[in-house]
Amino acid sequence: MLKPEQIERYRSKLVALARGHDADLAALRGEALHGVGGESGGNLSNFPVHPADLGSEYHAEEVGLLLMENQERLLAECDAALARIDAGTYGLCQRCGADIPTSRLDAFPYARYCIRCAEEVQRLEGQPAPSGERAP
Repeated sequence: MLKPEQIERYRSKLVALARGHDADLAALRGEALHGVGGESGGNLSNFPVHPADLGSEYHAEEVGLLLMENQERLLAECDAALARIDAGTYGLCQRCGADIPTSRLDAFPYARYCIRCAEEVQRLEGQPAPSGERAP
C-alpha cells in the first residue's frame, strides 16, 4: 500500500506527464493541419509537385498521425491514473488487486497492472505493448 506522500509524488509526476503529452499533442495537431501538396502544403500554387516529394509528405503525415494517436493514448492513461488516485485505487493491479511495485510505478506511473498481469494481458492480446498497459 502506498503512503500518502508517495501518492502525492505520483500525482505530481502524472500531472507533469499529462501536460507534456497534451503539449506534444497540440504541436502534432498543428503540424497535421498543414496538408500535403498544393497551397495547403505550403507551395505557391496547386500545381502538383514531384511524386517522390508527395510520397515523402504522405509518409511524414502518416507518422505524425501515429504519433498523435500514441500521445492521445498516453494522455488518456495519465488521466485514468489520476482518476484512480482520486478513487483510492491507485497502485493496485486492476486485474488481480495486488500492489503494483513502486519500481514499476516509477517507470510507468500510469501502470494499471502488476508485471505478472501486464505480461498476461500482453500475451492475450498477441501483440507487444510498450508499457504493457492495454486493457484485457
